Amino acid sequence: MKISVIGCGYLGAVHAATLASMGHQVTGIDLDPRKIDHLNRGFSPFFEAGLEELLHAGRRNGTLRFTSSYEGIDDAEVHFLCVGTPQSKTGQGADLSHLVAAAGSLAPQLRAGAVVVGKSTVPVGTVDLLGRMLAGTGALLGWNPEFLRQGTAVADSLHPDRLVYGVDGTDGGRVAEVLDAVYAPLLAAGTPRLVVGTRTAELIKSAANAFLSLKLSYVNALSEFCDASGADVQDLSLALGMDARIGGTFLRAGVGFGGGCLPKDLRSLKAQAQELGVDAVEQLMGWVDGANGSARRRTVDAARTLCGGRLGGRRITVLGAAFKPNTDDIRDSPALDIAVQLAAQGANVVVTDPRAINNAWLQYPQLRFEPNTRSALDGAELVLLLTEWADYVALDPVEAAAVVARPVMLDGRNALDAALWRTAGWEYHGIGRGADGAAAAGAGAHTTSGTAAAVRSAAV
Repeated sequence: MKISVIGCGYLGAVHAATLASMGHQVTGIDLDPRKIDHLNRGFSPFFEAGLEELLHAGRRNGTLRFTSSYEGIDDAEVHFLCVGTPQSKTGQGADLSHLVAAAGSLAPQLRAGAVVVGKSTVPVGTVDLLGRMLAGTGALLGWNPEFLRQGTAVADSLHPDRLVYGVDGTDGGRVAEVLDAVYAPLLAAGTPRLVVGTRTAELIKSAANAFLSLKLSYVNALSEFCDASGADVQDLSLALGMDARIGGTFLRAGVGFGGGCLPKDLRSLKAQAQELGVDAVEQLMGWVDGANGSARRRTVDAARTLCGGRLGGRRITVLGAAFKPNTDDIRDSPALDIAVQLAAQGANVVVTDPRAINNAWLQYPQLRFEPNTRSALDGAELVLLLTEWADYVALDPVEAAAVVARPVMLDGRNALDAALWRTAGWEYHGIGRGADGAAAAGAGAHTTSGTAAAVRSAAV
């Protein structure tokens, strides 16, 4: 099939490349000429495992091209809208301006019978808005929410756990048929398919991310309880996760979730609930967001305690800048948020990361960035593990102890082997680990809907 993908950011670039790998003829459109140049040469403008291999394959096969012009896509059978919908700068709702602009630019290129499918995460009612914009073009409109996780986005696209089609009215059957043709290889492989109304489809991604955020904040609240009571949140989470009604995914305490999806989506859901007068959802999402911020502040308090009650002039190394491992995305990164708070209180902070330093150093001039892990550790009086890259989990504690000034570790992701590090001479502190979390427990817990330290963001 001939397909266009409007918007070649994280979602669009991955979607275009995976559709081309299924044998479709795909044109990706984005207004950023530098991004288009990178993609046409087979290089990804961001780090995502497996993406560049697909870009190179599409380029070799002639099934994938990128352009900054909408001209020449009028013969496409399907147009996917993959434009970003960031949080509004004036509120907590989603900013739809880029999506609306993209739909306006696409409209003149549409022919009767073409199918326009949204994949962006949007508030309920967006399909109605776009439907009014595209009225008179003869195009059909549906919604197909994405469920990609950064770090595994290519695998998630090629082996999704479900496909959701949002369709309405008499044209809904035709839209579903076209999407079946687009995703024929996935359906043949047994991927479950769910057809719902467009309003349900619009809500699914935000509702899913908000629920994951809720699980994360719940286990963070328990980690604060564990620090206060002497219990161990790791053992508690394991026991909770064995309950089939709960499950263990997203039940791991840490320093907080971040990235471009979970925080934005839970705030969007909160804003929609406020607009609709659904107080319970609004209040619940407000608690989750507040708990996540409290987790980060409490980690800063724990670092201060481990530095003898004073951060001024102390040399602190932060392992990790990306919001989660296996990505170079620093949007709403807990690691950088905590590093900035430490620096604001006078600490001399050095941040290292395998992938995200180039994205971070211009935005955070108050921090020092060091690509080499050993150099970053040199002379440190406190080390914080805040992004659980495999490289950091696999660090040799004996070698690390030889270069730091003071072997004290605050493991903000509970990712290290505490016994191994202690045997190597380190003073080790985890999050919500009872005796291990003594520093956090004594750091002055924040009582605002409190959490201790939020969780590992395995996610979206």
